[in-house]
Amino acid sequence: MSECRLYLVSPPSIDPDQFAPRLKEALEGGDVACFQLRLKDADDATIVRAVNTLMPIAREHDVAFLLNDRPDLAAELGCDGTHVGQEDMSLDDARKVVGAQAIVGVTCHDSRHLAMEAAAAGADYIAFGAFFPTTTKEAKTVAEPEILGWWQDFIEVPCVAIGGITTKNCRELVGAGADFLAVSSGVWEHEEGPKAAVASFNTIFNTINNDVHVAPGPGS
Repeated sequence: MSECRLYLVSPPSIDPDQFAPRLKEALEGGDVACFQLRLKDADDATIVRAVNTLMPIAREHDVAFLLNDRPDLAAELGCDGTHVGQEDMSLDDARKVVGAQAIVGVTCHDSRHLAMEAAAAGADYIAFGAFFPTTTKEAKTVAEPEILGWWQDFIEVPCVAIGGITTKNCRELVGAGADFLAVSSGVWEHEEGPKAAVASFNTIFNTINNDVHVAPGPGS
């Protein structure tokens, strides 16, 4: 099992200038694999301003910067990649827009079929969810942790678990085989602040990863 890492997602609505210090604080809390800017209802001007304000912060911390739903703006603004849902641009079209070197991730809800199709079509990762109730978006499906273990048994493409994940409920998903946990409110609304939240997630990851690595083998 690969070591799980944090996939940070922005709140659904932000003022980029006010949010920038919070992003910097979060990224100073420990390892973060990537940051997804997800502004569903924002106009292009707001998204452009947010990317130009926040992407340098991610780059300073060696964190990949992904733009949700907008492969066109991701390519135009030089983002590291994009994430598309089932109702958004197709994976093939998104790949043509952002290029072969960019990251393209795909939402697959709780569907093994959609996930296998996306992997075969060249997705860099697939996302399963929602695993828990979430206030960030209205979840279309409910996924069970078992799907993560099934995926790890058969497919090499990384899987992301998403949906209502917090430091209090994430352990089962890490143990089940998630390569990444996509977290939004679980970081931004953490009672001790985003830096403490990121640090806490990483402590949990390290503990579980170490337990897996030292687990006794058959006959021990």
